[in-house]
Amino acid sequence: MREKENGKVDQKEFRKKLLALVLPITFQQFMLAVVSASDALMVGVIGQDLLSAVSLASQVTFVYNLFLAAMTIGTSIFAAQYWGKGDRDSIEKILAIVLRISMLVSSGFFLAAVFCPGLLMKIFTSDPVLIGYGAAYLRIAGITYLLCGISQIYLCIMKNSDLASKSMVIGSVTAFLNLILNAVLIYGLFGAPRMEAAGAAAATAIARVVELAWVLVEHGKKDRIKIRFSYLINQDQRLRKDFWHYTLPVLGNELVWGGGFTMYSVIMGHLGTDAVAANSIANIVKNLIASLAIGIGNGGSILVGNELGAGNLDRARTYGGRLCRISIKYGIVSGGLLLLLSPLVLSVTDLSPQAEQYLQWMLVMCTYYMVGKYVNGTTIGGIFCAGGDSRFGLKCDTVTLWCFTVPAGLLAAFVLKWPVLLVYFIVNLDEIVKLPAVYQHYKKYIWLKDLTIKE
Repeated sequence: MREKENGKVDQKEFRKKLLALVLPITFQQFMLAVVSASDALMVGVIGQDLLSAVSLASQVTFVYNLFLAAMTIGTSIFAAQYWGKGDRDSIEKILAIVLRISMLVSSGFFLAAVFCPGLLMKIFTSDPVLIGYGAAYLRIAGITYLLCGISQIYLCIMKNSDLASKSMVIGSVTAFLNLILNAVLIYGLFGAPRMEAAGAAAATAIARVVELAWVLVEHGKKDRIKIRFSYLINQDQRLRKDFWHYTLPVLGNELVWGGGFTMYSVIMGHLGTDAVAANSIANIVKNLIASLAIGIGNGGSILVGNELGAGNLDRARTYGGRLCRISIKYGIVSGGLLLLLSPLVLSVTDLSPQAEQYLQWMLVMCTYYMVGKYVNGTTIGGIFCAGGDSRFGLKCDTVTLWCFTVPAGLLAAFVLKWPVLLVYFIVNLDEIVKLPAVYQHYKKYIWLKDLTIKE
């Protein structure tokens, strides 16, 4: 009887902790997805070419975000475990290591986007009109990369140090500001210049300035994790080595996955503007619905990492099992929700008849994708990384994407000349194909590992 009561108490505590992490992370992610969607949809009102151009130009930001995601995942791996251990000094050392790396990468993307936007656009399309619109967007969007290199890393630290709600407030308020500025600058409201595609980028840049300023104010408060210049200059070599050991596979995984996802855009981008427009809307809807998947994955990673760092391996294993069951349940629910929302999505989009037909069936295909997205996001991106088991994701995505879906998509689109919808079906199989391997790997429990340095 006492064991049952203890189990109920533990489950109640688990739910309380998980909700405290998942809800703010999910809401923040949803707001970011809304802003991303507004960039495309608001310019799409002006014309389908503008929608397609902004969607393709955003792929550069998508690739940059892969590097940033790897850095934040690597940060979270160690910050969650050291927070569970109660070692603030090591968290500040990790923060310094990551900031130096992120600023270097951000500078490279900034230079490429600002000075070579046309060349970047030519990777995704050969249409000169789309290249022109996209280049105007990228010249301004490049500024945001320098700002995000600092703000996003520190927001990650906040999520891992019992400040997930504060991180949500900062991220969500600035996202809402971005949304308002989008309308003002894209359409030229209230006397502002009508900037169209460039206005979407300018709105994001202004919002990112506000976000970074707010983060620096938050950083200056008492009892916050600090950015220590002494640690930026003289880095802890042992921690630096450990960080790269566990983060390099994550970076490889993000690049492999992101490269494959970008190839999907390249494939769809060469099947005509109708296919590009429909694919753009479908991706927007997927990203909105998948916000909860990211929340469960990130929140679960922090929760499991805290227990691993505290040495509670049995509890971490129990939490992992509960997270897996939650991911399956909500993956199915999200797929059903997407299907129910499909008529609404079709009614609010202004596409050509052909593009609308494509979108209708693309949304149906996205329903099965959601189940795989939730399960894989929780396990590969959450539970496994919490314990430093970051190599599996790299191997899994390399095989799934580059040995199956990308070659099959290229073959179907450019050699066999199959219909657009059949090509789309093929490139959306990656999350489903890897599920058996993910389940088998989870059961090995390689991820049950305390990574903190023992004194």
